Amino acid sequence: MSGYDWMLRTLGGNLVEFIENLDALHSYLALSYQEMNAPSFCVEKGADGKILLHYYSDRSGLCHIVPGIIEAVAKDFFDIDVTMDILNINEEEERTGKKEHVVFLVVQKMHREMRWVKPGRSQEGQDVQRDQDALEAAFFRMKEKYLSVSLHPTKKSCWDIVRSIVMFGKGHLVHTFEAVYPERLWIEEKMFCNAFPFHIVFDESLRVKQAGVNIQKYVPGLQTRKIRLDECFSIIHPQVTFNIFSICKFINSQFVLKTRREMMPEAWKTKPALKLRGQMIWMESMRCMIYMCSPKLHSLQELEERKMHLSDIAPLDTTRDLILLNQQRLAEMELSNQLERKKEELRVLSKHLAIEKKKTETLLYAVLPEHVANQLKEGKKVNAGEFKTCTILFSDVVTFTNICAACQPIQIVNMLNSMYSRFDRLTSVHDVYKVETIGDAYMVVGGIPVPVGSHAQSIANFALGMRISASKVENPVTGEPIQIRVGIHTGPVLAGVVGDKMPRYCLFGDTVNTASRMESHGLPDKVHVGPTASALENQGFEIVERGEIEAKGKGKMTTYFLIRNLKATEDEIMGRPNNPLDHKGEQKKMDKVKGEGLYATR
Repeated sequence: MSGYDWMLRTLGGNLVEFIENLDALHSYLALSYQEMNAPSFCVEKGADGKILLHYYSDRSGLCHIVPGIIEAVAKDFFDIDVTMDILNINEEEERTGKKEHVVFLVVQKMHREMRWVKPGRSQEGQDVQRDQDALEAAFFRMKEKYLSVSLHPTKKSCWDIVRSIVMFGKGHLVHTFEAVYPERLWIEEKMFCNAFPFHIVFDESLRVKQAGVNIQKYVPGLQTRKIRLDECFSIIHPQVTFNIFSICKFINSQFVLKTRREMMPEAWKTKPALKLRGQMIWMESMRCMIYMCSPKLHSLQELEERKMHLSDIAPLDTTRDLILLNQQRLAEMELSNQLERKKEELRVLSKHLAIEKKKTETLLYAVLPEHVANQLKEGKKVNAGEFKTCTILFSDVVTFTNICAACQPIQIVNMLNSMYSRFDRLTSVHDVYKVETIGDAYMVVGGIPVPVGSHAQSIANFALGMRISASKVENPVTGEPIQIRVGIHTGPVLAGVVGDKMPRYCLFGDTVNTASRMESHGLPDKVHVGPTASALENQGFEIVERGEIEAKGKGKMTTYFLIRNLKATEDEIMGRPNNPLDHKGEQKKMDKVKGEGLYATR
């Protein structure tokens, strides 16, 4: 899914090239996987195509999985069968500690070995067995001689001796073309140093023999003073000891060198250190190592910080393209980060907007019915609606004018706020709609804006709750509980929204006037019900006839007083949690009340 299979299949054209480029692949992957601790591989080619594989690792014991992996690569990628055997395992001291060094012999299987021995062909089977025995005997003789050879970095490679005593099988492990080389190098010294401005040639003792022109510019004295390479540079990657032997062991790795700040001129010590990245190549005939490298830079900013220019890098060097491409990538990343920041800011703003919208809707729904408010939000016109029946309630405070004359305004405000807060809570308990308050007048309606059949029962229970709530509010003049008058009437109304600024949901019709007259002609601490008290009959309410009264603008009317709800307790009317009952009979009675009384009206 990540494309690593393509990366592996294009790593080399044959098994040797594949193994030689493994260290470069690990160096690339280490940029993404910082904690990766990869092994290192080094290949020595035999005269007839066989190879010796050197494996170095900080973790001991993992060498035994290498043969299986290499054999699978050879089979799957290059369609060849190989066998791998361990010649030697030892530990070598490096800068980061001990490394396990394992030498493998890689041999291609002969086709004759892989054929099955058919019945009747005993002579051919005997020949195959003799060849196999001879190969194994040669392998053990070679291993004994190899173990007797001591390694020393300053001497000629012992692998020439090993190769001369190893008896390889027939056939070739790799098939490559034969390169043709000129008799002499057709390039002069100055031209080479200018064509490859970043390169260093040093001998086995790390003495610098040759350096490119631009690397001399940024590391003064590198060519003229004949100094050692480790005096001017330290190895950043791979983390090995800075000597020719360790470099040869990890020669397939990408080497990163960093200039030593103490060797730089005083004026340059404030600049960031120069890092070089490149390949080490051993030149056997000259007994020297050439380091073909480029500045390790990622952006134009790093180029400017080191007082360098793109012209300092050779035109054929891909570092130029990498810097420009990476600069474009950094710009795209910064743009992407800005978009992410803006996206996060928008998300936070959207969250805050949703909270504020919720607050606005809550406030709006407190002023207007929800379905009316939603229509207004959508820009629709709200038409007045006719309701054939509803129940309206008015209430006011007894002797409110006298209270206002004897008290401070803030005391009146506190008294009304305490009373109205209790009434408002009851509107939610009994599902009635609060129309408005004017001074001490409080108006609610049942059956509007959502028509329900039990609106008269809901308003009656609400009125009883108002009396109880008012008894908890103190008269600021006398210190006694205040008294209220309540009037109720049932009938048809017309309802709609009036006004553009501070719109109100208002009720119109004679029912409103009659309900107001019931309140104004009522008595203190009484719920005065109009002639439509029949709506409460047979609903569990106790109602007594007041008699005939002369109502202003209405003439003579027979009215009633609502006393109580016989099927509901005070806790139920006030919406308080019920206490558990001890007796089963009382529990059954309460269940009946819940089924037939107050709860059936909600």
